[in-house]
Amino acid sequence: MSSTASKLPPLATLGPFIALILACAFFATQSERFLSAQNFALILQQVMVVAVIAIGQTLVILTAGIDLSCGMVMALGGIVMTKMAADYGLSAPVAIACGMAVTMLFGLINGLLVTKIKLPPFIVTLGTLNIAFAATQLYSGAQTITDIPAGMTALGNTFQLGQTAIVWGAVLMLVLYLVTWFALRETAPGRHVYAVGNSPEATRLTGIATDKVLLGVYVLAGLFYGIASVLSVARTGAGDPNAGQTENLDAISAVVLGGTSLFGGRGMILGTLVGALIVGVFRNGLTLMGVSSVYQILVTGILVILAVATDQLSRKGVR
Repeated sequence: MSSTASKLPPLATLGPFIALILACAFFATQSERFLSAQNFALILQQVMVVAVIAIGQTLVILTAGIDLSCGMVMALGGIVMTKMAADYGLSAPVAIACGMAVTMLFGLINGLLVTKIKLPPFIVTLGTLNIAFAATQLYSGAQTITDIPAGMTALGNTFQLGQTAIVWGAVLMLVLYLVTWFALRETAPGRHVYAVGNSPEATRLTGIATDKVLLGVYVLAGLFYGIASVLSVARTGAGDPNAGQTENLDAISAVVLGGTSLFGGRGMILGTLVGALIVGVFRNGLTLMGVSSVYQILVTGILVILAVATDQLSRKGVR
């Protein structure tokens, strides 16, 4: 199982890194500002929320599932934690814990519906996406919550690295990727995630409790969505009921662009980080070039199709 988890087709492994380097090289020729340290720090700040959501999404996709609800669950978590602080006067840590409990609850619900009732993840998470959206709008009254304690925006603060201001949330994002990379690569539960994605029945026959693995993955994904909620609140300084409406597709795009197979069992968590950076670099570079945001979305869509096509070709090559 460990060899399966670590062996990937060379194209799937190197492709995202090559794409990122080529994108940076291209935009460097289009704008003098692109290669500045401050611009790269800005890109990290812009992608940190989606990148953390994408960690949870990667875990789900590695098991051959998908989570369409991730963006709206993140938004609901943000609304819960900010309202708990603003309306009930809870301290920042307690309010944040309440919001993360809600996102993990949604992960638990998704996991139970997938493992106990055997519903397809696509259908389950499509349903919980709508439930989370409705709950967000109803609980917030469709109003932005701004009266929150300073502790909830601490990760939006910056520190100086030379002449460059780095946001603390970006540092947390990088730490989370390193921890998840280690867990998937070096621990038995991490290898079980890959095994379930490769062949659930064969994994079950080896004595691994596949349902427990799947349930744990969905709950853990909910935890990452909760952390993303904290980062979103820290970045904007408010609980926004309209947040999360594109983050689900952005997160899936990051996972796919990072080389993780939609069929499960193959992929690298650090590739997902690269995928998120690819999206961020393209949007930042096109913005510096003065290109409309509509074309930025168009380019992202093309990149995702190319990434899925590459995955298909690499799978055929393995066979």
